[in-house]
This record gives sequence, C-alpha cells and structure tokens, in this order.
Amino acid sequence: MTAIWMIVRYMLPLLLTGQPHPVDSYLDEEMPYLHEFYKSLHQHPELSLMEEQTSEKLAAELESIGYTVTRGVGGYGIVGILENGDGPQILYRTDMDALPMPEKTDLPYASQVTTMVNGSEVGTMHSCGHDMHMTTWVGTARYMAANKDKWSGTLMLIGQPAEEIGQGAKMMLDAGLYDKFGVPDYGLGLHCNPTIPTGQIGIADGYTMANTESIDIKVYGVGAHGASPHMSIDPIVIASMIVMDLQTIVSRNLKPTESAVITVGAIKGGTKHNIIPDEVGLQLTVRTYTEEVRQMIHRRIKEVSRGIAIAAGLPEDKMPEVIIPDVFTPANYNEPALTATIQEVASKAIGVENVVYAEPQMVGEDFARYGSTEDKVPTVLYWLGTVPQERMESHDLPGLHSPFYYPEIETTLRTGIKVNTEVLIDLMKK
Repeated sequence: MTAIWMIVRYMLPLLLTGQPHPVDSYLDEEMPYLHEFYKSLHQHPELSLMEEQTSEKLAAELESIGYTVTRGVGGYGIVGILENGDGPQILYRTDMDALPMPEKTDLPYASQVTTMVNGSEVGTMHSCGHDMHMTTWVGTARYMAANKDKWSGTLMLIGQPAEEIGQGAKMMLDAGLYDKFGVPDYGLGLHCNPTIPTGQIGIADGYTMANTESIDIKVYGVGAHGASPHMSIDPIVIASMIVMDLQTIVSRNLKPTESAVITVGAIKGGTKHNIIPDEVGLQLTVRTYTEEVRQMIHRRIKEVSRGIAIAAGLPEDKMPEVIIPDVFTPANYNEPALTATIQEVASKAIGVENVVYAEPQMVGEDFARYGSTEDKVPTVLYWLGTVPQERMESHDLPGLHSPFYYPEIETTLRTGIKVNTEVLIDLMKK
C-alpha cells in the first residue's frame, strides 16, 4: 500500500470534511484484531458439515459483544440476534466451510490442515473466500453492536454451514430458521470476487447466479465382444451421440436472449479394450436462471436421450434413465429496489467509481434460498473485490477454488464492513 494511495483513500475525506468517516475511524482501531481473526480462520479451515470449531469461534465472538446466539440450527449453523428497538429485521449471512484441496499460496499464514475424507487424507483450504466473508461479518457485527444509537431494528446474523455442497441454507431453513427467529424484511450477503480490485464492489439486479443441478443419465445397451460389434447395441456409441446432441438444446431450443449451460463432466463405462459394455453413465451439470428454461431443458434431455436410444434399436425396457434430483441450488435473484438502495448507499460510502456493474454468472450460491421461500424475502448478494492493484496489473488472477487464490486483507475488509454497516444503518435508520 503506497503512501500516496493512503492519502487519497483515507486522508482526502478528512481534508474535505474536517472529519474522518466514522466507520473508517472505528476500523483504524479494529483492524489489528480483525487481521488476526482472519488469519486464524484461514489457518484452521473446516470442510462442509464439519464446521464445529469455526461455528463455535463465530458464536463466541457474537456472544462477547451482546448478541443472543443459538447454536446447532441445521448442522453447525448459528443464529445471532441483536434487538435494538422497533424497526425492520435484517438477515445477514456468512458461509463457513472450506474446500478439500491443498493450499499453494506460500503465505506465512497458509493452511497446513489436512482432513480425512472417505478414508483419504486431503488438504483443506479457504480457497473461496469464506474466511474473508466471516471476518467481514464479524467486523460488521462489532460495529453495529458498538453503534446502537445510529439504528433501530433487529439484526439476524446467520453463520451457515455447507455452502460448498449447496446444502447449508436448506438445512437451516428446514430446521425452522424463519419459524423460530422470524421472517426477515431483507436479506444481505456478499461473496469474494477474484477479478474485481480490492476497494470496489460489484453488483447488479435481477438474476446474477444460476440454478445449479447435477443430472445423471444411465445409458443401457447390449454388450458383446469388441470384434463382433454387430452383435451389440453399443451404449458407448449411444452415450457419445447423446453428449453431442445435448449441445443443441441450448443452441437450437433456447431463445438467444435466454441463458443456460449443459456440460457433461464425466462419462463412465466399460472395463476392457475388447469388451462392449451394456451400460454407460453420464454426469451433467445444468445451469439456468428461470424455472421455465429449467423445465424445458429437463424435458429435452429426456427426449434427446430417448430418441437416440430408439434410433439405435433398443427395446422399451432399455431406454436411458435420466435422474434429476429434487434438491438443487436455486438461481440467485437480486431484488431491484434493494439493489438500488445498496448501490446508492455504497456509492456514498466508497465512491461511485468503486461500485461497478457485475455481469451475471453461471456459478451457483445457496444464499438464494433465503429469498426463495414462500415468504419472498427481498435479498441481495453482491461481489466484494479482493485483488490488489499489483496483482491486477500482472494479469495473474487465480480464480475461486484455485489453490493459489487469496484475498488482500486490509482494503477488502474495510470496504466490505463499510458497505455493510452503511447499508444496514440506512435500512434501519433511527
């Protein structure tokens, strides 16, 4: 961080107004504590459904500053409530889980943790920024507790497990989150972004992340010797044709103004060079935004698979089996009015030039579930920039889930906490 940058970032508001921004002044004192809190989380990651120590760390932090905390809400989920008079109830969520991969950043605080998974020892790392999410959440919680004279309402802070497997939000809602703690008036969340400079946020309204589904297709056939293919109905050939024809669903059945992705991530079948098997499995990831497109793609996957099997001469009892689980991660929809409020407040807090448009992506995030219940809670999930300027200029930008990804700490924390607290206070003005 250069001296010139420090002057522009922190001293210019003081020169112009005679007073530093109250959040910046507060964070000047809080930063050493938050730095260490972040590094501790980064060094002690826990995988999905194993977040015991992480959730306890967050719960103890909230209790120490006056929140009423309930543990065990859907696995290791926690709920912290801070009541402060009449006003709206606002949900603010952080996720807590890490990923099964070794860290390769060479940071002095890099994770050395390994975890036993299915009998194998795997590296464990916060390579999706959940450690930054949690620290920003804690910093926001601390500021709001220390500044209760500025707002009125109820804060509902959610520490959510199992986001990486798309189950944590559902687990907490199924455990009675809204029944036990009340339906919030708004829901807020953020996610680290590996391509947006630190000091900025990215935001857009409408659909910003996709429905994410894992679909399996079992392709059957008639096995035979590899030297006698005429005696078989080859499921490998059928599966290959299905893979190719699936690509026409998006290109020829979907309006060009709509978006979807069908990717075959795995094809599994056969045991030996000279044996034609009698079964092949396909594993798909399907990404959509709207329910209408999602249902259309389901229908066409079944029709394409069946049509190719019929053309190959398979009997009815050997038609492909398309397996579509009921559980999936719904598309994230940023409610337009709440998005506009956040854009306006963030522009005042960090500068309009630092509030950038973030185009929709086909990644998934189960934060969407908090706004997808019958209660129709208005929710927004925005992107938090994490890349320092020198890394932006090098064009060496490891993505999320990369063993080389890590967020810049200082400015990222300041930006996230400042935007969060200003938005919460604006929504809960005295």
